[in-house]
Amino acid sequence: MNGPRDSGGDGDGEEVRGVPRIPSPRAAADDLRPEAYRPGPRPVPPETAPGGVPADAADASDPAPEGAPGTADGSGPAAGGTPAPPSHAVLKSLLGAWALSACSAEETAAVEEHLGDCAPCAEEALRLRDAVGLLHTDRDLDLDPLLRFRVLENCLGRRPARIPVPGWADPYDAETARLDALLRDIGDSEWHAPVRLKWFEGERRMIRRTTVAGVIGHLMTVDGIVAGAMGLDDPLGPHAPLLPAARTMAFWDTTALPPTGTIREPWRDQSHDLVRTVSFAGPAAAELSVSYGSFALPLRDALLDRAFECWIHADDIADAVDYPYAPPSGAHLNRMIDLAARLLPAALAERRRAGLAGPPHHLVAAGAPGRSLHLEVEGSGGGSWYIALDSPAAVGSPDKSVAQVALDGVEFCKLVAGHVSPEEAAAGQDGDREAIRDVLFAAAALSRL
Repeated sequence: MNGPRDSGGDGDGEEVRGVPRIPSPRAAADDLRPEAYRPGPRPVPPETAPGGVPADAADASDPAPEGAPGTADGSGPAAGGTPAPPSHAVLKSLLGAWALSACSAEETAAVEEHLGDCAPCAEEALRLRDAVGLLHTDRDLDLDPLLRFRVLENCLGRRPARIPVPGWADPYDAETARLDALLRDIGDSEWHAPVRLKWFEGERRMIRRTTVAGVIGHLMTVDGIVAGAMGLDDPLGPHAPLLPAARTMAFWDTTALPPTGTIREPWRDQSHDLVRTVSFAGPAAAELSVSYGSFALPLRDALLDRAFECWIHADDIADAVDYPYAPPSGAHLNRMIDLAARLLPAALAERRRAGLAGPPHHLVAAGAPGRSLHLEVEGSGGGSWYIALDSPAAVGSPDKSVAQVALDGVEFCKLVAGHVSPEEAAAGQDGDREAIRDVLFAAAALSRL
């Protein structure tokens, strides 16, 4: 049942049975040519040709004379035969292709010239260019392990801490933070993933199987040596053994159940306590002696040693759970390599006393330059060191160098950690073969459980 419609139903605002009519879509102002919406002179009525036909209509069928001006929409040739510039609507339609770098050279030049004059198009172009950046799917979605350290470094650069962490404790602070980020990112079941700990004793490679949680327990108990030396609570109690291997075995043997993810929190609390304590202790704390039972290190080197072991075991965990993990920063890696290089003469002397290395050739007075091996470490954190061969009290000297070994920084650290055997180390070698073998095996002897 259709009722009658009012007359004039084609006009805007017409109602059909009391319902307002929705007008047809209109072009946005930005879609028009600038001259289309700028105020201008009122149009002049066209002259009428004879017969009542407008003059422009009468001439429409006539061919345009050669060299005549182009059409009003800018699509025809301009005076003199040169093409007119593209219209606003055409340039706006090219913004998407421009953002994707898919325009021709002429179109790109026209769009970029237009963006300098048209604010709405310039804003739209920026939004499209930002959106194109989000379309790339080949990025690694994993956060950079050093992101936390860089953010903190930037924040502290703008507003320094009232009680800063001493520079010699930075590697330990950074490596424990990186490992903690890894542990926060794994699932509950992955805490029981099998991990193989590797080190060298004498001429043999040793392997001990444990779990991710067992590795964190190992790190916590050995960190307890440093905590006890600083007057903090030892996780194994006041009568715990000092040797790192004995401490670890005591922890594993006395734990009623296999450790789980609950071990992360006490380990992290202990690492925070260590960093906080050395920050409040002042510069003199750097020389505090930390005993490992068979040897002792100053606190600055003990924390560097703990940073090195934290990285090595974090890499073991990352391999077990298939997690990407990068080496330390170049500055921190250099300090770890330097510590190993400083410990090599004593390790070589210990192997010599055990009959595992060749005899000394030329004994010199303590502090005097002696026969040396040039250790050249390449890559991030690399450098050159001269290792005294005949006595830990001698000083390495380039003038007394009898051999040279060159290898990558991470490869050298893997050798020191016992993860790469001396025979497998990808080393460039030149000079005294016995000296080279003794130093490579002494580097592996620095590893321990």
